[in-house]
Amino acid sequence: MLGPVAAGLAGTLLPAAGLHPAAGGTGLSLGPLRSLLDWPGLAAAARLSVVTGLVATALALGGVALLLAGWAGTRAFRALERLLSPLLSVPHAAMAFGLAFLVAPSGWVSRLVSPWLTGWERPPDILIVQDPWGLALIAGLVAKEMPFLLLMSLAALGQADARRRMQVATALGHGRVAGWIKAVFPAVYAQIRLPVYVVLAYSMSVVDAAMILGPTTPPTLSVQIVRWMGDPDLAMRLTAAAGALLQLGLVIAALGLWRAGEAVVAALGTRWIARGGRGRAADPALRAIGLGAGIFSAAAVLGGLACLGVWSVAGFWGFPDALPDQLDTGSWSRHLPGIADAAGTTALIAAAATAAALVLVVGCLETEHRRGVALSRRGLWLIYLPLLVPQTAFLPGVQTLLLWAGLDSGIGPVTLAHLVFVLPYVFLSLGDPWRAWDPRHAVVAAALGTSPVGVLWRVRLPMLLRPILTAAAVAIAVSVGQYLPTLLVGGGRVATLTTEAVALASGGDRRAIGVWGVAQTAAVMLPFAAALAVPALVWRNRRGLHV
Repeated sequence: MLGPVAAGLAGTLLPAAGLHPAAGGTGLSLGPLRSLLDWPGLAAAARLSVVTGLVATALALGGVALLLAGWAGTRAFRALERLLSPLLSVPHAAMAFGLAFLVAPSGWVSRLVSPWLTGWERPPDILIVQDPWGLALIAGLVAKEMPFLLLMSLAALGQADARRRMQVATALGHGRVAGWIKAVFPAVYAQIRLPVYVVLAYSMSVVDAAMILGPTTPPTLSVQIVRWMGDPDLAMRLTAAAGALLQLGLVIAALGLWRAGEAVVAALGTRWIARGGRGRAADPALRAIGLGAGIFSAAAVLGGLACLGVWSVAGFWGFPDALPDQLDTGSWSRHLPGIADAAGTTALIAAAATAAALVLVVGCLETEHRRGVALSRRGLWLIYLPLLVPQTAFLPGVQTLLLWAGLDSGIGPVTLAHLVFVLPYVFLSLGDPWRAWDPRHAVVAAALGTSPVGVLWRVRLPMLLRPILTAAAVAIAVSVGQYLPTLLVGGGRVATLTTEAVALASGGDRRAIGVWGVAQTAAVMLPFAAALAVPALVWRNRRGLHV
């Protein structure tokens, strides 16, 4: 994991210092930095990246904390959990398109309340999507990152001994929300600190969602870096490299600011606990906010996907009609050949990256088991490294190094780039089930004369079929959603469902966007359906493995 990131950063640092022979840079120079500073939108773009990242991360974390504090263990929470968990796999581009179709002035929300409530007979002249403050982008990031933080928090609850902590807090007279925040949240946050940092780094440097929901004049810094990388003038790649280093510096500074904020919140929380308040009066309002945050996340993603589906088969659909006048499959007929080609490439890359990631992760976890040594904290940081370093900071360097090495961009390099981002999610998905497997099964198999390799292939892997397939489904979803690695490492010549869908963002054809968005979502949902169906079929006569 260190190699690609280090090589990419080196490939970014050298052009940023003026060393890029293909672009005329043969010696150290401050020219790229001057070119970056001369861009009039730099301050606004940098501020937009930092603010949207920090605000989106804080809102997503706060929403998840209040949702767990107020509703964990209830029927409403279980229902909402079933809704939120699958949403983790929805690609950011599809989610962004769906949210844009929902909240745009001519979107589905406006149609549903017009004209009977608003009096609008035509779309209002209001800038909602791509607003200059990045509010739509923040809303999209919050809706998409809440399911991820929720799943990470649920996994951490078992290690935080949440039930007994809450029993103590309740016995001392604390309200449900206040007791959870005081007694459980610190232990949970200690377990999910790295995922929170990943969300912050990603939110500050996201490209596909920012191109769809974020402002354009100027855009976020990450979007502008990609524009410079695609400029026909090779000299702009030097400016892009300088911008990538600035992006890295901003993320490091934001992570440092967040870490300082943790210390401040911890100090304030200690004083709050020392004051002895029980917090019962605020429980109803805080529980309502938490439930509202969960409903917003589910409604934003599911409603957006439904809107994409309707637009993909819509005929004439005038404003303010809530539904189209007729259904038409013409858009699917026009785009199906292109979708088939892109889907084939997407499936090939995702399958190869997933297979490689599973082999590496299973080897790592099996080595842990045989040696009796779990992955250290430092090793965990190493696995998270590609997710903590902004893609815009090292992927341009990877592309530059490939060009220097004379390697033709294609499916092979793109697959390796996807592997860098797929492997951490496979490790996170498979690590806990692998370690929770009862080792007594291995003892019984060994007593019957089975070798360690035989135990792995004949006992452990079959018993962990469901977690392995779930991890594979997660890996495929991550690979399908990769936009920037495919665009940069592939040199723009590797067409996947995500790159083609994002390319339609500037066209404004909602029917075409709906078709590609639905196809992209189907590409990640089908593996999850298979992960549920295959174990049920294979172990249909083994109730203990079927559950």
